[in-house]
Amino acid sequence: MTKARVELPPKLIPVFSGLARYRGAHGGRGSGKTRSFALMTAVRAYMFAEANISGVILCGREFMNSLEDSSMEEIKQAIRETPWLDAYFDIGERYIRTRNRRVHYVFAGLRHNLDSIKSKARILIAWIDEAEGVSEVALQKLLPTVRADGSEVWITWNPELDGSPVDKRFRKEIAGDAKIVELNYADNPWFPAVLDGERRNDQRNLDPETYAWIWDGAYRENSVAQIFANKYRISEFEAGADWDGPYFGLDFGFSQDPTAGVKLWIHARKLYVEYEAGGIEIENDDMAAMLIKGLPGIEKHVVVADNARPELISHLKKPDPKSGRPCIPKMEACAKGKGSVEDGISFMKAFDEIVVHARCKETIKEFRMYSYKVDRLSGDVLTDIVDKWNHYMDAIRYGIEKVRKKSQFFAG
Repeated sequence: MTKARVELPPKLIPVFSGLARYRGAHGGRGSGKTRSFALMTAVRAYMFAEANISGVILCGREFMNSLEDSSMEEIKQAIRETPWLDAYFDIGERYIRTRNRRVHYVFAGLRHNLDSIKSKARILIAWIDEAEGVSEVALQKLLPTVRADGSEVWITWNPELDGSPVDKRFRKEIAGDAKIVELNYADNPWFPAVLDGERRNDQRNLDPETYAWIWDGAYRENSVAQIFANKYRISEFEAGADWDGPYFGLDFGFSQDPTAGVKLWIHARKLYVEYEAGGIEIENDDMAAMLIKGLPGIEKHVVVADNARPELISHLKKPDPKSGRPCIPKMEACAKGKGSVEDGISFMKAFDEIVVHARCKETIKEFRMYSYKVDRLSGDVLTDIVDKWNHYMDAIRYGIEKVRKKSQFFAG
């Protein structure tokens, strides 16, 4: 088999590496996931045909009244843009097949064509695009029909409802033999300028939740359980000379929880999140350099940090002349206590608005996801806070802790 080059968004390379029963990607507009999966169906069809394996690449959507509703044009375009694939496939108005006739594509609507799908030739790959709207019944009927040895199911979708059938099966309860990733516009190296113009326009004009659904792969529904619903917006800004701050907060990670740092400003009763920096499993000796790079000026100002790691605070405050490791000399521990989380949240909500800079991707995600618990049976929103999506939230609370303790801050 001749070696050939295939270009994919880097985040998808592990998805198509090795063995897996399920491969998939979910996310917002402009991520390149549909085009990438279309391309990879052709690559795999080529590999099957070269290995003398015969069968079908099934491309399904919930509804498909005609081929115009299918993924056919995406696949044709992907093949035509790849010369070595274009030479290998026979493409007609209503068909796509390898020139040796071993592998061909079938396009079907899952809602009304499930019974006919069962009678198709050996299904090598079933790719379900726009899978958000696929019903549980359709999934239950389809998956067992893809039963040839080594056969696979691929899924791509733009999330809409938390708990939809595809969301539950392939995002919340991922099987061990599944490779599923979130893929958004920022993960697409070929994200076109024209779409970036639309994205920026949406960022200026839409509410954060709608923008996040379109571009960041968030759920569409706006939940009353969201702690900061309708309280924050995403925007690009520069701090003014008359703004109060900067204030720096730092939450230390543990295991798979990220270390999270933020740079904040306050002006005209608004809280601004200008920069974020963080990551998972950052070595102690690398942490100061990471924070200094990501949070401009942090080494010159007071930093209020998570008090759970006093030894790490001490480590970060001291330089190491021998290794050249930098330090953050004005770091101090926050004053946690009973009710401190609730008090911090109340103080944040007391601002007229919280403005998050568009570059602060993880902070934006946490503002969207940070929620109160919901009663499983009644659906009532409770007063307890879900202990998740709170690392940058905690860093913000620590950063403005001293301001909060000035009880007259919002007086007048």
